[in-house]
Amino acid sequence: MNTPKNNQAVKSKKSNKIGRLLLLLIAAVCFIYLYYRLNGAALREGLSLFDYMYQVFAAVNWMPWLLMMTAYCLFYFSIDTLIVTRTLNWFIKDIKYRDIMPIRASAYIISIFNEQIGKGAMAYYLNKRDQVPGWEVASVMLFIMFCEIFYLLVWATLGYIIGGENLPEVFGLIQYIAIVGAIFFTSWVVFFRSTFFSKNRIRNLKIFHAFRMAKLQHYGKFFLLRSPLLIAAVFVYSTALGFFGVEMSAVELLPILPIIFFAATVPTPMRAAAITSWVILFPENEGEMAAFGFLQHNFFILFNAVIGLLFLPRANRELFGDNSN
Repeated sequence: MNTPKNNQAVKSKKSNKIGRLLLLLIAAVCFIYLYYRLNGAALREGLSLFDYMYQVFAAVNWMPWLLMMTAYCLFYFSIDTLIVTRTLNWFIKDIKYRDIMPIRASAYIISIFNEQIGKGAMAYYLNKRDQVPGWEVASVMLFIMFCEIFYLLVWATLGYIIGGENLPEVFGLIQYIAIVGAIFFTSWVVFFRSTFFSKNRIRNLKIFHAFRMAKLQHYGKFFLLRSPLLIAAVFVYSTALGFFGVEMSAVELLPILPIIFFAATVPTPMRAAAITSWVILFPENEGEMAAFGFLQHNFFILFNAVIGLLFLPRANRELFGDNSN
């Protein structure tokens, strides 16, 4: 017998299957494109693909790159934890920074596969340890994801204004996307803050708890708290490119990096979407950019996972009362 609940479950399964197929298609296109570009570059050098990439990796200045990326990852963890702490304090309850550290760190392990699932793991952790209702935490995680999108859009727009004159023509779309984004953001805030929509059913869903509470200053504070990460990333990535034999100033990289970070949110294996974006944007250095993109993004997520492993014994004790470690 078909019931509304059964029909909804079938639709959900079908939607998930389509989503997985779409991600597989994106990943396949990325890997095929990368192979085509890198193999073509190798043939022009009269080398096999293996030998070509071996030469690229052999030319990297490894030690300063490793030291700089380690420092950047630790800085990222400290700021990222601060952001999660503040947003939880704004909309749910006062939880100390040191108590958020194992939550944020442990979620990095799951984020190897999918960043958004990692945020879901934080919601489970807080629900289990602090008895915070799951829907409240989920609402805060949704608020963080929403703000991250607009934070990247703002920085992409600022980057285009500051250093966009030498970019490919397609980057001209940023100004139009920014206008649409500004209209959407304004409408979104008005919808959740205005008393005119106070009885709207969608507005009053539990999952939008944080948005109903959020004032304009909360969005501004989020942007200010997160911006040091983007600014640091611009300088770290422009310096790191030099270790791979590619010269690029921080000003030149500023409008590009938010776009790359958008691509990195697509859950493709080994961050293939982000790597492909580097190669597309810098076609004259495809070997160096493929190596750079692969190492930057995968070192970042793996190092963060190591931080998570360091906090895992504490997480086990807090969640499951495991005192064996």
